Amino acid sequence: MNYDFLRLTVGVLATVGLYSVLYRENKFYRFFEHIFLGLASGWTLVALWTESLKSNWWDKMVGTAAEGTNAAANGNWAYILLLPIGLMGYFVFSKKHNWMSRIPIGIILGLWSGQQIQVWWNTYGPQINASMKPIFPTTFSSFTVPATPEAGAVYPSQAITNFLFVLTVLSVLSYFLFSFDVKNRAIRNTSILGRYLLMIGFGAIFGSTVMMRFTLLIDRMYFIWIEWFQTWILRR
Repeated sequence: MNYDFLRLTVGVLATVGLYSVLYRENKFYRFFEHIFLGLASGWTLVALWTESLKSNWWDKMVGTAAEGTNAAANGNWAYILLLPIGLMGYFVFSKKHNWMSRIPIGIILGLWSGQQIQVWWNTYGPQINASMKPIFPTTFSSFTVPATPEAGAVYPSQAITNFLFVLTVLSVLSYFLFSFDVKNRAIRNTSILGRYLLMIGFGAIFGSTVMMRFTLLIDRMYFIWIEWFQTWILRR
């Protein structure tokens, strides 16, 4: 039995074992679940060092050689102060000294909170700007957008699409007016429309999630019935 066939066979057993939970909870599934969690934990530790700690902490502290040369750049030994701060987080497992674990947590929360203002704007600022669309056409030379559209022109088909988009945004936002009792009939009806539009949007998201699960299933079935099964047939 060569290595490739053995590797594929182990992958098939792991796939069948993990999917066996669809029938019911069983020891076969638990066995492969524990293997998966163990491998994931080991991979996470390696990735933590290679992708985060080494580049963002160790290399900056000791200095690294420039590409194509043997001369190492000067390191910044102030980074060593991060080591005891990080180790304080493990005192959470101590009943007597667990208060020390709150120090790195407080530092991380403080830095994180300060960064979130910029992160929020970088994430939602472009979305807010993109939601401000023109709803009136500026040219009637063509109903749809031609192959070579005029610069800055808004065609009727674009105006209709933009109007539906803006209507959807305002309707959905009106649905979240929970701070006060809405008595205006127009706003109440717009809020109901926003609820239905949200349901349509969530339905599309859930549908795409189900299709994604089927995509994973198809990939695993291809692995079993095409890659492994063909290899097993060729060996015979």
